[in-house]
Amino acid sequence: MAVVGLDAVPVTVEAHAGSGLPLLSVIGLSGGAAGQAADRVRTALTASGVSLPLRKLLVSLAPADVPKAGARFDLAMAAAVLAELAVLATEPLDGVALLGELALDGAVRPVPGVLPAAASLLSTGPRRIAVADANAAEAALVDGVDVIPVADLGELVGVLRGERPARPAPTAAAAGGGRYADLADVRGQAEARRALEVAAAGGHHLLLLGPPGCGKSMLARRLPGVLPPLSHRHALELAAIRSVGGLLEPGDPLPRVPPLRAPHHTVSAAAMFGGGSGVARPGEISMAHRGVLFLDELFEWPRSVVETLREPLEEGVVQVARSRATVTYPARVQLVCAANPCPCGSGSAATAATTRWPGIGPGCRGPSPTVLTSRPPSSR
Repeated sequence: MAVVGLDAVPVTVEAHAGSGLPLLSVIGLSGGAAGQAADRVRTALTASGVSLPLRKLLVSLAPADVPKAGARFDLAMAAAVLAELAVLATEPLDGVALLGELALDGAVRPVPGVLPAAASLLSTGPRRIAVADANAAEAALVDGVDVIPVADLGELVGVLRGERPARPAPTAAAAGGGRYADLADVRGQAEARRALEVAAAGGHHLLLLGPPGCGKSMLARRLPGVLPPLSHRHALELAAIRSVGGLLEPGDPLPRVPPLRAPHHTVSAAAMFGGGSGVARPGEISMAHRGVLFLDELFEWPRSVVETLREPLEEGVVQVARSRATVTYPARVQLVCAANPCPCGSGSAATAATTRWPGIGPGCRGPSPTVLTSRPPSSR
């Protein structure tokens, strides 16, 4: 299964042994991963006790125009070669999807994007999926799919031959609930606490403005603990995004606590909204889906990055185009920002504006601002 964004595309892996120099060639795999996959698969087969013939082995991944990169196809390529060499019969492979990276000793390593790949099996035909042990709990989140956890290539061959039973996969009920900072630990700050409660109840965005050290970041990081737990459907959405990004924790495949992402203000636009060569990976705003995106030191952020937040915040999705594909990731977040009244931290609390960013108070030595203030209070 090739994962393009959050969409999984079935990939048929074929193998052919013909005349020619004894080598293993891979076609249909993009980039330098083709040559690396050939070396990994050949070495893993040899380490597993398979004698490769002195013939040319050709492995094809179809359709060729689907973006395919990484090592997720190693296990399927090895199975196709074993079927071509009559080590495995073709009947046990019918209706089985295989996802995993092969180590040089034949061990099966986890790969990202297993959850959306397993979910797509419900509409593509196969009902069984063989994955690494570390990906088994993730794949088991999808109801109706039989998960086969394998530790190495030899175990896969034994299970498909019927020589050994398949080990049971971890159930989704074993997923944890996650941890968060508790707002009950905060003493005082009655006005700010009330603002957090109102924002959590109504799903409002929030700006915390105050001098350094007054507790803005501390309060913002406690907002996820006030939000209600994620429903099963929303938790699956977040888990799929984390799976594609390679950030899904094996011990907690289905977190129920809304996420909190707090990128640094020097983060690039590609890291914030998604990017990468070929097919874009999810960015920080997608990793915070159904949770909180915290922007600390708001006035230090590049204006271009903050301005680009408008469409994702309005539409709840972010669309990223790259050379191989255009992908759409969910991005429904609650934005929380924190800032000092001015860069020096000693400006007044009055609202100010400059040509670059608002928030520069009269106590700064920066460019002369255009100050927008309300009427001064009376002497009384």
